[in-house]
Amino acid sequence: MMTTPTAAHAPGTGPSPWNLPNLITVVRILFAPAVLVLLLVDVDAGGAARWWATGLFIAAMASDGVDGHLARSRGQVTDFGKIADPIADKGMTGLALIGLSVLGDVWWIVTILILLREVGITVYRIVALRAGLVIPASRAGKLKTVVQSVAIAVALSPFALHIGWMRWTAWVLLGAAVVLTVYSGVTYIVDAVRGHRQRAAGTDATGATGASGEEGRA
Repeated sequence: MMTTPTAAHAPGTGPSPWNLPNLITVVRILFAPAVLVLLLVDVDAGGAARWWATGLFIAAMASDGVDGHLARSRGQVTDFGKIADPIADKGMTGLALIGLSVLGDVWWIVTILILLREVGITVYRIVALRAGLVIPASRAGKLKTVVQSVAIAVALSPFALHIGWMRWTAWVLLGAAVVLTVYSGVTYIVDAVRGHRQRAAGTDATGATGASGEEGRA
């Protein structure tokens, strides 16, 4: 499914960003550094701090669907939410992966590949928004987020520290997450470029039509 850029709301139009869905998104963003701190405090002991880190991560990723559903059902979808929501996802997955890599539970190459894609696409989204475009997540991107979330949740779980098959499961899921991360990033860029070209072609066609109309009236 192609990701097509859409026009952002003009300043002063659309729903107010001060709403419950955006509040939930902001809380999810704040959970990210808490997960990192709890991981580093635990230091692979598999104690209470590690369990809290796992619980906060799962709660934050699960609530992703909650704020989105509330925003759509209440007609409170905002440009802020469209940008802040993926930032919450990427901040949580990014800091969790960094913490796991610092502890030696996840290879740094996995964390680096995922972070490069996530940061790059997020920066592009912000630049596009400033240009008046909002680029929604594609199906591949959403699938990638689900696989990433499950993989990191398994890797965060204290069970992965002590049970061999849980550790292997985490590695397999992380491998799948890397493949989907790279694939969705490439398709995202390709689709976004197509969308920009279509928008530019539509603008040129509108300009040409307007010019013809002016010549007809001359």
